[in-house]
Amino acid sequence: MALVIAGERSGAGKTTVTIALLAYLIRQGLNVQSFKVGPDYIDPMFHAFVTGRPCRNLDPVLTSESYVKKCFSHHIQDVDCALVEGVMGLFDGVSPKKDSVTSTVRDVTDVRKAEGKEHYSISFASTAHVAYLLNLPVLFVIDCSRLSGSVAAIAHGFRSFNPNLNFAGLVLNRVASDRHLELLTDALKPLNLPILGVLRRDEAVSIPDRHLGLIPAEELPNLHRAIDKLADLAAVAFDWEKLLPLLAASNGGGEGSEQLLGRYSLPYKIITKKDDVVNCLGKKFGVRIAVARDRAFNFYYQDNLDLLSELGAELVFWSPLDDAVFPDNVQGLYFGGGFPEVFARELSGNVLIRDAVKNAIVAGMPTYAECGGLMYLCDSIVDFDGNSWQGVGVLKSDAQMGKRLTLGYREAAAVRDSCVLVAGDGVCGHEFHRSHLSVEPIDPVYHSWRYGKRGEVEAVGEGWGVYQVHAAYLHLHWGARPDIPVRFLQHCAEFDCNGVLGDRFAN
Repeated sequence: MALVIAGERSGAGKTTVTIALLAYLIRQGLNVQSFKVGPDYIDPMFHAFVTGRPCRNLDPVLTSESYVKKCFSHHIQDVDCALVEGVMGLFDGVSPKKDSVTSTVRDVTDVRKAEGKEHYSISFASTAHVAYLLNLPVLFVIDCSRLSGSVAAIAHGFRSFNPNLNFAGLVLNRVASDRHLELLTDALKPLNLPILGVLRRDEAVSIPDRHLGLIPAEELPNLHRAIDKLADLAAVAFDWEKLLPLLAASNGGGEGSEQLLGRYSLPYKIITKKDDVVNCLGKKFGVRIAVARDRAFNFYYQDNLDLLSELGAELVFWSPLDDAVFPDNVQGLYFGGGFPEVFARELSGNVLIRDAVKNAIVAGMPTYAECGGLMYLCDSIVDFDGNSWQGVGVLKSDAQMGKRLTLGYREAAAVRDSCVLVAGDGVCGHEFHRSHLSVEPIDPVYHSWRYGKRGEVEAVGEGWGVYQVHAAYLHLHWGARPDIPVRFLQHCAEFDCNGVLGDRFAN
């Protein structure tokens, strides 16, 4: 079995505990696969930094319950251990519902009707929901910094709230002293709930954050040192004799994303160019997609990238921030989210790249951009200090940073065709940003609603569809919707990149 790391609330220490466990297991020479419940991008970056393997998001809102199970089963096939980091508090989620956008019923497991057991509710897409779906034990993290005897009430309440869940034990986080630990353990004794880890207060191992959460791993030059310290801490802080048997990943069968692609086909249009890497390797890639990935753009679901590759695309990773040359012979652009507002000066200063991106888009290159990618394509980005930095300029609006956080799941219906959707298509996505646009699109690509509120609130127009661009704040996970990357690559395959940026692309 694997193990789910949960907490009583956000900030309890789930990420620190998860990274410490991962770091120690990797130090022991084990192959470890990590997962993250929910839509978050940043925590998975830290997982991947430690394990050397992409972390997989498990989110039944963005995908489906069946996809969550298939994804988990597929990615534990060749590993020794598996860890699933939860989201928010153990039971924090959303209400299950019929998917009114796609006119289908989501495959909602009714946890309240488990055979032979009393009825207990579990919020949809919560950590508890995913633990129940995967039948995994829960390692429960409690922030003890302002607790003593009350820790027992918290532990008892969470364990008894839904007895269908299997609690493996507790991790007591931010314990101040030996006396503090004695008070905590004495209070917990009547529960017969194992204490599998104790972490003392230590600001030296904390990870700094900013306006959208933790600072991404790529921006922390001393992260290796912090990870080593966490591995040292984990060696003495956890009861490994009891933990290791819980972490051994089972090798049950499962269907990965490639099995979902069987009913789709992609017309190949092979790009040829003298001395091109495609020809040098002797491989026939369908299309080349330039994926912006650097410190400014790094919010990507690995499953999305995998689907593009499995469909025949060659992914060319590049940096709008640092590169001096636009990628050769690409037929599509993919801009993920990230922190373009933090690096707006550098992005604006890379004029050659900004101009190259604009020229490619104006020439009709299919482009998919989410959140931070949308901001980059605007006329300008206005940072938190009010400074305005020139953007690519294909979206006639300014992305302005502010204090208001826009956060949550969204249902959306496409109201026009784009390079990824057909009018009438329904999707579920996630928004997470502190910027807003000075001018909203006149002819948006989506009508969107807060998740579960369609019919209760007025639809909001969202997303731009100029040229062959699909740009929106909405983040999408394509795992259960391979038709989305299929449509994108079909549009890319129809685009002729020769001559787009001048003689440099001539044969």
